[in-house]
Amino acid sequence: MNRPRVLIYRPVDESGESHRLLEAAGCDVVVAPAAADREALTALSADADVLLGATFRGYMDREFLSVSRRLRLVSKYTIGVDDVDIDAASALGVLVTHCPTEANWGGVAEGALALMLAVLKRVRERDRHVKAGGWREPPIYGTYVGKRADGYAGITIGIVGLGRAGGRVADLLRPWGARVLAADPYIETGKFARHGVERTDLDTLLREADVVTLDCNLTSETRGLIDRRRLALMKPTAVLINTARGAVVDLDALCDALQSHALAAAALDVLPEEPLPRDARISQFGDRVLLSPHMVAANQGGTLGAAIPWAAEAALAALRGELPERIYNTEAVAKWQARFGGKSLLGARRA
Repeated sequence: MNRPRVLIYRPVDESGESHRLLEAAGCDVVVAPAAADREALTALSADADVLLGATFRGYMDREFLSVSRRLRLVSKYTIGVDDVDIDAASALGVLVTHCPTEANWGGVAEGALALMLAVLKRVRERDRHVKAGGWREPPIYGTYVGKRADGYAGITIGIVGLGRAGGRVADLLRPWGARVLAADPYIETGKFARHGVERTDLDTLLREADVVTLDCNLTSETRGLIDRRRLALMKPTAVLINTARGAVVDLDALCDALQSHALAAAALDVLPEEPLPRDARISQFGDRVLLSPHMVAANQGGTLGAAIPWAAEAALAALRGELPERIYNTEAVAKWQARFGGKSLLGARRA
């Protein structure tokens, strides 16, 4: 009897417990080597029923998704699915599930605030100054964020994308008393009020905010969203924070804005090209740019651990011929049902 095949193309479960769970359910589990490139993963994908893993090293295009005619599901440990060609998966009748765990999006929100405060409070500069033997000279002033009773109005913070992460950023900022704007055309009006933010359009947000934090998904609409025109709308004293996806920002345009001092600073956890090339222009602006290696959600007590059982159960549901939870490409459901609905591979011989 042939067992259904699950390729874990980029594992996160160091204990292997979820792998053993899949095996106990009747699956043949293949765990790819950490350094496996696309060619190696393509070979391993042959006859796979499920692809399971974190961020794919590269892009799961139609060619890759077509390697196995049996493929039912791409089950991702992550929230983001921008490494998968969703249109191609839907056309092939392959479901894509993701894991929007609070450990992940909550960690992103906390990290966005950490980046913001590190820049505004000049944490790195003060640390370096003291370690070099300095004290209070020269005065390395920070920025006071919130509104005060003495009449200080506080700064204006703009949130681009009021989904899970953006909403948590707003909630975390609420006690500070700062003015918070948010732009998201897909969120109903009541949610803005519940998070205590002012609803506005993107261009207005960019003009008025002292700090802009990007918390949107990467889609065809948001790719290159913060381009040269929109960067020019921002205050020359403003700070840009990106914990979304690198491709949301035109990096060349951002470098130009920083070089001309049309923008004060940027803090980026994500970049269009990862890892960052050693000679990358964005790394040449000193303390005006704070960089992080796309691990803002990697925290003790957080990271992707909470997603492991979700992703494994999605795999098992699909192999039972059932619709899993947290389907990203819901447009593929009808075609998937026609191909695989009610057709279990667990405990039965494959056709």
